Amino acid sequence: MSSPTPAAVSEIGQIALTVGDVAQATAFYRDVLGLKFLFPAGPNLAFLAAGPVRIMLTTPQGHGEAGKNSILYFKVTDVVTTHAAIVARGATNERAPQLTAKLPDHELWIGFVRDPDGNLIGLMEEKR
Repeated sequence: MSSPTPAAVSEIGQIALTVGDVAQATAFYRDVLGLKFLFPAGPNLAFLAAGPVRIMLTTPQGHGEAGKNSILYFKVTDVVTTHAAIVARGATNERAPQLTAKLPDHELWIGFVRDPDGNLIGLMEEKR
């Protein structure tokens, strides 16, 4: 008889992002990046949807530091057009989209922008 499979994680449900001003960050992620606003939870907490993953915007509250977080990578269908549109809507350009890797079945293209707190955001397209 085999032993039971150990508990394991399967997918990301939520990502917390530390920001300096939740209202300003909410406007950026909703209006500039186009994420769906879900709900606020007081003045220092807001939730948006990036597909099935929830993004939680929060002030440091004793941990983390605004603008010094992990990088969020969003999948897009046309990275050049999307990057240009997001910059036109107010994001700070960090790096224009470029070919990052040639894989057996696709090319990976990535461009970067920054939010108002300086958090790096990757925009990635898998060109087949």
